[in-house]
Amino acid sequence: MHIRRSASGVVVQAPAKLNLFFEVLAKRDDGYHEIETLMCPIDLYDTLYFRDAPEGPVRLKCRRVFGAEGPEGRGLREVTEGPENLVVRAVELVRRRAGVNRGAEILLVKRIPAAAGLGGGSSDAAAALVAADKVWRLGRSPEELARWAGELGSDVPFFLAGGPAVCRGRGERVTPVDGLGNLNFVLVRPPAGLATAAVYAACRAAERPRTVRPLVEALGQGDWKQTGRRLYNRLQPAARRLSPWVARLEREFAQLDCPGHGISGSGTSYFGVCRNTRHARRSAGRLRAKGFDVVFAVRSCR
Repeated sequence: MHIRRSASGVVVQAPAKLNLFFEVLAKRDDGYHEIETLMCPIDLYDTLYFRDAPEGPVRLKCRRVFGAEGPEGRGLREVTEGPENLVVRAVELVRRRAGVNRGAEILLVKRIPAAAGLGGGSSDAAAALVAADKVWRLGRSPEELARWAGELGSDVPFFLAGGPAVCRGRGERVTPVDGLGNLNFVLVRPPAGLATAAVYAACRAAERPRTVRPLVEALGQGDWKQTGRRLYNRLQPAARRLSPWVARLEREFAQLDCPGHGISGSGTSYFGVCRNTRHARRSAGRLRAKGFDVVFAVRSCR
């Protein structure tokens, strides 16, 4: 996440994320699932413009950058400008918790495909928390912002961490991870998405769960062979049963010479680990040539 002051407020670059490892451990009493995941922010950003409004409510406008969802604008319909949007909910939460009576004018420029397992909505919510704290000069601690983030969604606290992290619990327990190096990826968002709840419902929790540690070690050593072997997502078989796109992308990525590949989150976005920037760009070109509209060559970021 990158924050800068503007003449009228703040501008926040809110990154997407990839799940390089995802294990589902058990269903909790609160209805969520216990998980262990390694998440990595990538340089595919939404941009949030936040301006103080001394009087009035929180107003949100969304704008899509052409091409972010393909020529038909697929996925924008999942983005509402009303009170259900996580950005609005985040700012309203800050107003309640901090006793702020001011309003806000917010423009959200969407580049991260929606309903794709890339965390765009959660990242936008984290950006809104930080923006409200800065513009209204609240000075809240990172720990307090993280607690508020956990009230908004399981992935929201991760985006406050500022880099790769292992997330546990329902995702709100965040442990930053250093030493993974600069990672390159090729990423595809197919035309059809998947509902997270449906994927979880079709997934069986692990009887013999895997652990994230071998993947963290392989990435830290720059061992591409072991990295490919250790990439894992427990939700992928369920996503494959629910969407034919997952199986097709598995076949396509097998031809790209990527050390490893898989879905991010509950899908349907699909990524491959690439050896360098050139490999990522070349792979993206090959996928576009095969008719995929929404393809990105991206890198890890902070």
